[in-house]
Amino acid sequence: MGVVQKIFYIHLPLAWWGFVSFFLVFAASCAYLWQKREKFDIVAQAAAEIGVLFTTLVLATGMLWARASWNTWWTWDPRLSTALVLWFIYAGYLVLRGTDAGGEKRKTLSAVLGVVGFLDVPLVFLSARFMRSIHPAVFASREGGLPPEMWVAVLVSLAAWGLLFGALLLARFEQLRSRSRIDALIARRAYR
Repeated sequence: MGVVQKIFYIHLPLAWWGFVSFFLVFAASCAYLWQKREKFDIVAQAAAEIGVLFTTLVLATGMLWARASWNTWWTWDPRLSTALVLWFIYAGYLVLRGTDAGGEKRKTLSAVLGVVGFLDVPLVFLSARFMRSIHPAVFASREGGLPPEMWVAVLVSLAAWGLLFGALLLARFEQLRSRSRIDALIARRAYR
């Protein structure tokens, strides 16, 4: 495929780290529902924002790959369709986070959506393996899979995107935590 094949080294890590983001939303949402601690709510929001960003980039790079590989920008393939549904679920999660609904109620509803929305992640991952799909299962031993000489590049790319993911998550967590503290101070001053 020539130069277009290099999209793979962006597309795959973005997808995997997007899945990690949504797993963090799931885990932090479960923890929030159990303990009602604000730090879990903040982690879930930060992870969701990064997950939606990464999934948007996955869809965009996937369309570039599809155009070069299959001569179409989009097809309603199971993997592509479930990935688009995943994007809509978590974009809806972010819209819910941005509403003016009551503080605890909004956090609880967001946590429930964060838990339920995660059910689509295994569907996206497994859709190319269990449903008729034009999308390749990259690490399959049958149907070609990934040539051994590509493993080093894939692992380096995964590590690099993982470092970026970690930095973004930490920075956004700190921003949201600071905003929460400022909002609490403003509310306290207004109460006096």
